[in-house]
Amino acid sequence: MKNQILNKTLLDDNELWIELKAGDEKAFSTLFKRYYSYLIQYGNSFSPFSEKIQDCVQDVFTDIWVYRNSLSDTVVVKAYLLSSVRKRIVRLQERDRVFNKSKSVDAIAFLFDFSIEQQLISDELTAGKVTQLNKVLNVLPARQKEALYLRYHHGLNVDEIAAILSVNYQSANNLLHRALVNIRKEWKGTFILLIPLLTNWV
Repeated sequence: MKNQILNKTLLDDNELWIELKAGDEKAFSTLFKRYYSYLIQYGNSFSPFSEKIQDCVQDVFTDIWVYRNSLSDTVVVKAYLLSSVRKRIVRLQERDRVFNKSKSVDAIAFLFDFSIEQQLISDELTAGKVTQLNKVLNVLPARQKEALYLRYHHGLNVDEIAAILSVNYQSANNLLHRALVNIRKEWKGTFILLIPLLTNWV
């Protein structure tokens, strides 16, 4: 059922993308409303400057509309948008020097804090164990945490994650694998607590 819903969403995205490229403002508006909050959340994971992140996201959509005729017909819309926002943030860092002085996509800090309490409440786990698991997730290296975030929160596959992180397939797969190894090494609770996380990796 979950895969059917996901496939339907992807189909809708692809249809909307083609209509957007043809100049359909309604399709553009639908995609904007569908993904704006996701992109803001992702962008805020790199910076506390929320207004600048909003500008980045809006600029991405502006460019999509202005340059729609030159865009590819075959994209995974969510992955494309996430990647575009990430690249825009890097360019903002290079221009304004507001965050770090790094010019590397690899070096930007991923600040998102995992909180999977909602998913675990249904299993009636104690608040203390949930807090412990979140701590394990949040001490992962930034790149591993970002890869995990894209896989866990957005359901992207390894190829899509690799494109967003500007690495090859094997590197993205290694990031996910090392994240899993680190989680299992540091986690002191029962393995069943990791099921809500691990089931999103298959």
